[in-house]
Amino acid sequence: MPPLRSLAFVVNDQKPGASALADELITLARAAGVAVAVTDAYPVPDGFLRGHDACCTIGGDGTLLGVVAQAALEQVPVLGINRGSLGFLTTLSADESRARFGDILRGDYQIAERTLLQCSAANGTPRVGLNDVLIKDASNTRLVRLEVLADGEFVTDYLCDGLIFSTPTGSTAYNLSAGGPLIHPGADVFAMTPICPHTLSNRSIIFREGVRLQVRTHREHSCLGVAVDGQRMPDVGCEDVVEINIAPSRLRLMLQPGHDHFAVMRAKLKWSGGAAADRD
Repeated sequence: MPPLRSLAFVVNDQKPGASALADELITLARAAGVAVAVTDAYPVPDGFLRGHDACCTIGGDGTLLGVVAQAALEQVPVLGINRGSLGFLTTLSADESRARFGDILRGDYQIAERTLLQCSAANGTPRVGLNDVLIKDASNTRLVRLEVLADGEFVTDYLCDGLIFSTPTGSTAYNLSAGGPLIHPGADVFAMTPICPHTLSNRSIIFREGVRLQVRTHREHSCLGVAVDGQRMPDVGCEDVVEINIAPSRLRLMLQPGHDHFAVMRAKLKWSGGAAADRD
């Protein structure tokens, strides 16, 4: 891959050790002749990533999710360094980043393109997310009845606590906790998983790329709350239809050469079993 000549750092200074690690890596970058821009603002200022070769986030998965929309818009690849807890998206530890940063600056990395979801309601601006879209009752305290259509064709209706629409990347997050499927990150599909449905027959559904879903509620006095990657969408009206589809853009995620997706899954999800244990 081409060497990096301009690098944007997004630092979550609320994470222990993040600021100190950022100082170390910024020093290394400048010593290598790389132009650097730094922010600890959340959300990231509009246009901050424009013109940079890459973006380096230092924090947790939430820090990386905070740059997704701009990174996808500007097609700037993102390198996530974990100073949080689990770290599915932020693939490098602090020690790995120190050991590998010079190689990364010289172009020793690979790019994985990740599917994004696009969500809109009424005439609002579409929002994109790397993990998921969550639809619940706006009060968060009641059951909601949701009707789902795919390209105008009725799918079914749900009486449940909500629906999770997950990308392959986000399939290890809320979707997995709700009993949804794990999906390989290279698949151009997305999952719909009900949360605590009031029937045993409701299960996850996988939709192909190109399908446009419409979600609405007909329950009287019920308004929808919609969140994209955990951030609430404002101004979703009680009568609005929420539309969800795979976004035309992709997120470019920077990974180490030889990145092993299933090794990460085994480590993060603590998969057990004789064969897996023997291999690791």
